[in-house]
Amino acid sequence: MSEKRRDKRGRILRNGEMQLPNGKYRFKYVDNLGKERFLYSWRLDRNDPVPSGKKKCQSLREMERQVQADLFDHIVCNGGNLTVLELVEKYVSTKIGVRPNTAAGYKTVINFLKKDPFGARRIDTVKLSDAKLWLIKLQQVDKKSYSSIHSIRGVLNPAFRMAVDDDLIRKNPFGFELATVVVNDSVTRDALTRDQERKFLKFVQEDKHFCRYYEGIYILFKTGLRISEFCGLTISDIDFENHSIRVERQLQKRGSFGYYIEDTKTTAGERTLPMTPDVEECFQKIIENRNPPKAEPMVDGVVGFLYFDKDSNICYSLHWEHYFRHIVDKYNSIYKVQMPRVTPHVCRHTYCSNMAKSGMNPKALQYLMGHSDIGVTLNTYTHVKFEDAKAEVIRLKKAI
Repeated sequence: MSEKRRDKRGRILRNGEMQLPNGKYRFKYVDNLGKERFLYSWRLDRNDPVPSGKKKCQSLREMERQVQADLFDHIVCNGGNLTVLELVEKYVSTKIGVRPNTAAGYKTVINFLKKDPFGARRIDTVKLSDAKLWLIKLQQVDKKSYSSIHSIRGVLNPAFRMAVDDDLIRKNPFGFELATVVVNDSVTRDALTRDQERKFLKFVQEDKHFCRYYEGIYILFKTGLRISEFCGLTISDIDFENHSIRVERQLQKRGSFGYYIEDTKTTAGERTLPMTPDVEECFQKIIENRNPPKAEPMVDGVVGFLYFDKDSNICYSLHWEHYFRHIVDKYNSIYKVQMPRVTPHVCRHTYCSNMAKSGMNPKALQYLMGHSDIGVTLNTYTHVKFEDAKAEVIRLKKAI
């Protein structure tokens, strides 16, 4: 019978184990891909002390147990040697047919990971605590906004989930609620009060320069349309006979890509809105004053857009963001009581809140807003304060 191999302390070594002349231990094994690999440690067992002057490390047999578990579960060794950046690039390559805005978001995250040292880390070395600490660093040290961190984590989470499904790693280190790790410091876009809305519209209507945008701004306040939906409207979408507005597209523009048409944000976004007389009057004025270039511009087969800038380009969301900002700046330079930040999306918030406070049926409001989930309608876009709750209690008390 052959004599069993032992280390310098007389302990029996298992198959694949050996002690090198310098005292270090080695374990040889074959991974799931048939490749010969080695593990090294200065300690055989977890109770062994670390030799003087050597860095603390896992014992060889602790590492062996992990390897055996990975071999049994067919987990690829070393995460397939993929870095975080390579994993994200692989994940993004599977996302075919996404919207241009989504593709641009993926590109932004990839470019960020190319510069950040975290992108060079091997995926199997990223633990839950590493992921959390990195996101905290992005906010506290790198001063990234919550929305930026949300976007980055929004790509890394499914990418690592794919790595789990591909047996590259055992757990997804980004599978946690973001709000439990970083502070949501996003600026909330509160709805305007009815008095603020009235003053804002009156100011726009009476201003010699900004009055040209009054009808469009009024429509945004009174319909709750997304700005990209409003910009995507054409003359044929306004049905004066049936007093309705057909919403079935969004107008977008991105860098060198130029103008393009997108479907509505959700399937529920494709809808027909009732048109009140005041809104109808605004659309009539917009069409009467419409000044398109001689060659009517066409975007993906769609023509007849309502607004054009001074260079005869179709107005899109960024135009209106600028108009609103300049209006608020001018208003606040004149009046002591300042107007809060107003954007096209604040108009949408304000419309939804006003309808909710007026007692509109939540399902009807969900339809008007084009939300696929009523929770978005009730929890995100309705801004009910103490005064609103108080008025509702008084109203109900009178009704009893």
